[in-house]
Amino acid sequence: MSRRRLLRVGLTVAVLGLVVFFFGRALVANWDAVREIEVQVNAWSVGAVVLFGAAVIVSGLLWGSMVTHLGTTRVTAADAIRVQCASWLLKYVPGQVGSVANKVLWAQQRGISRTLVVITFVYENVFLLLGSIIPTAVILLLHDVLVGDSADVVGMLLPVLLALVPLLLVTNRRVFRWGVNLVARRALKRDVPEEYFLGGRASIGYQLAFLLPRLVNGLGFVLIVASFLDVPSTAYLPLAATYVLAGAVGILAVFVPSGLGVRESVIVLLASRYMPVEQAIVLSLLARLYSTVGDVVVALVYGALKIRDVREGSAS
Repeated sequence: MSRRRLLRVGLTVAVLGLVVFFFGRALVANWDAVREIEVQVNAWSVGAVVLFGAAVIVSGLLWGSMVTHLGTTRVTAADAIRVQCASWLLKYVPGQVGSVANKVLWAQQRGISRTLVVITFVYENVFLLLGSIIPTAVILLLHDVLVGDSADVVGMLLPVLLALVPLLLVTNRRVFRWGVNLVARRALKRDVPEEYFLGGRASIGYQLAFLLPRLVNGLGFVLIVASFLDVPSTAYLPLAATYVLAGAVGILAVFVPSGLGVRESVIVLLASRYMPVEQAIVLSLLARLYSTVGDVVVALVYGALKIRDVREGSAS
């Protein structure tokens, strides 16, 4: 095993170990109260699963639109959704290596520039992260200001807000192209065409559009809350923001497959400000369960589209 791979495995184990320790300690401390919480499958929880799957499809449509906008090949809605579903299911590979490799392989088979697809993959993740961090931070801060308790959440959000700096640089066409060309000149011995990068107006447009899948995810989380908890309706918006922000933190934890454990810990940390900690623990576990079932929905959509491609003789 190479030194780099050994380091990555070591970091993954270390992060997972810390998350399991702290989350497990909270679970043990509140176990009696957790057992008394009644959870049932109902229309709200089914709706949450459908929304989690729908968010992936919306992201795929936006990514396909971006490839079409920047390239010379039109990507159909079905193709974009199928590729996105496969890449989403490969998210359990740490660092999103499987996700980007799937899109690069698809690009090669379709005769689309692999460099362009990598660039759009970066754009997609940057837009999703910015859409997950900026609005949710504003919502949580404003909510706490209104209730007179903002110092606590500022301390929680500060490390995440620092991650915005490199993300925002990617949205600048000149800076992003300069960074990509530093790599391209070594690997490809040439510069990347300027048309592979979004201009200012297009970048803002796609950033706003990529808020939609995050809104869908947030709504899905609120449906989970409604499925077994009775909380004030004023808590719905900050709870939706909590889930979206937790997902972003999970993505930033690149050494952990699908943010496993990291997302749950953030949910408990933030959601416990609106409900008892034992309820927040159960909520975080249900969110993971229902999002995983949502992945099954994504897999079914992928399978249906793949079968259709095979029948039409255009399978990749």
